[in-house]
Order: sequence, then structure tokens, then C-alpha cells
Amino acid sequence: MTEPQNPSPDRAASADLDWNRYTGIARTLVLCNSLLALVLELAIFGFIGWWALSLDLPLWARIPIAVAAVGALIAVWGTFASPKARIPLSLPGTVAVKAAAYTAGTLALWGVGHPAAAAVYAVLAAANTAVVAYVRRPR
Repeated sequence: MTEPQNPSPDRAASADLDWNRYTGIARTLVLCNSLLALVLELAIFGFIGWWALSLDLPLWARIPIAVAAVGALIAVWGTFASPKARIPLSLPGTVAVKAAAYTAGTLALWGVGHPAAAAVYAVLAAANTAVVAYVRRPR
């Protein structure tokens, strides 16, 4: 029997190289930006669910809509945008998927009546994605 192989050893190696590129305060800032990315990503799911649950429909209809919307977003994110994506895209492709997801979260937050928070979220998401793209850029 053969041992299962890592489907993309180059991807795992490049993630290690990305992290090892930074030392000192730069490494701390990259770590803080990664933590911010996690918070922003989890917020997308919350905003989409919140929006779906606030629709002007009976509760029995809102719950499956919320589950389906959040589930679809989780599937797309896990397939294309996560660091361990099943179908890894190039950097521009990953940024495009993230931009679409963050836009959906921003519009959902706007849709529940928080336009100022939506604007702040959009700015934070754009800045965070730019930093992540810079950190993970190929050398």
C-alpha cells in the first residue's frame, strides 16, 4: 500500500515560507492581520444569516433561507478562498472570491439597517485583503 500524499506539498511549503519571511514586529503585524482576517471572515457568515433572518417572511421560511445562504457561502469560501482551499486559485482569483464574499457581507449589513458599520466593514475587509495579498504574493 502506498501512503496518502499531500495533494499540494508546494502550497504547504509556500505557506511556511511566507511565514518565515517575517521576523520581529513584522511577524507580529502579519499575525494580527491574520487574526483580523479570521474575524472578518466569520463576520460574513453572521451578517448573511442576520440579513436572511430579518427578511419580511414567516419564520418557517427565513430559517431555511438563512441556513442555505450561510451554507452556500461557507462552501464557496472553503472551496476557493480559504488558505487550505480544495481548489486553490491564483492570487487574483482568490482576491476576487474574497471581494465577492466581503461585498455580500457588506450588503447584508447594510440591508439590516447599519450603513455606517457596513462602510467600516468594507474598508477593513479591503485593507485586510490587500495586506494578505501582499504577504502571500509569490516571490
